[in-house]
Amino acid sequence: MHTSGHQLLEVIDTDFEIPEMLLHSIQRRGFTTTSQLTSFARWYRGLWEKGPLNEPPYNHVTQIGDPVLRQKSSLVPPEAVTSPEVRLLVKLMTDVMRKYDCVGLAAPQIGISLRILVMEFKEKLRDEYTSIEYKTREMNTLPLTVFINPELKVTNFEKKIFPEACQSVRGYSAEVPRYSGVLLRGLDENGFQKELSLKGWNARIAQHEMNHLNGIIYTDIMNRKTFTCTCWQAVNANRGRVSIGFHKK
Repeated sequence: MHTSGHQLLEVIDTDFEIPEMLLHSIQRRGFTTTSQLTSFARWYRGLWEKGPLNEPPYNHVTQIGDPVLRQKSSLVPPEAVTSPEVRLLVKLMTDVMRKYDCVGLAAPQIGISLRILVMEFKEKLRDEYTSIEYKTREMNTLPLTVFINPELKVTNFEKKIFPEACQSVRGYSAEVPRYSGVLLRGLDENGFQKELSLKGWNARIAQHEMNHLNGIIYTDIMNRKTFTCTCWQAVNANRGRVSIGFHKK
């Protein structure tokens, strides 16, 4: 999930450094617990084999229309939760989330149909909103949070409507109704059971990412009349000479 209508037109690339010891561990394991994780093996091989490889997990965010965003994600097998492969996937998701200035990301958004999500709402985001916006939307900092095989329970059924955006529908936003409070249960990256009570904007982030794990995109539940290109003013000001980047370089 992106932080409401504040989409960026330009993107910056970063390299992901994988520890050599982890690479050797991955190479030895030959992990094939599920068909989804088979793509990991191909990708890992590409880290040391020559030649281009454009298979998931990606270093970019998948876009609406990609079938992976419409699948109900599979559970991570119990024996795989603390594996090097899943740990690396969580690291990649975190890196991509931060690279694209998101506040949340689900595994399908980098091409892997597994039930994993990451969330983070940094204090510096306060500067992107007026004090009234920050208070009205009930925004609060949220440290990096990882959930594997999460389940969501609504704790406050009051719905609030605010603009919402998504890096998988890059360049657009719309008003979306969300429940005011939720409880997330699942496993952390170390395989321990945990639960987290969320309200306001952080509850919205959790619902947005859980939707991704169930093949739902915010465009399915938005107020269609509010669907907006976030750079429409720049399009007019620049006589249409505006492009929306889908990668960071």
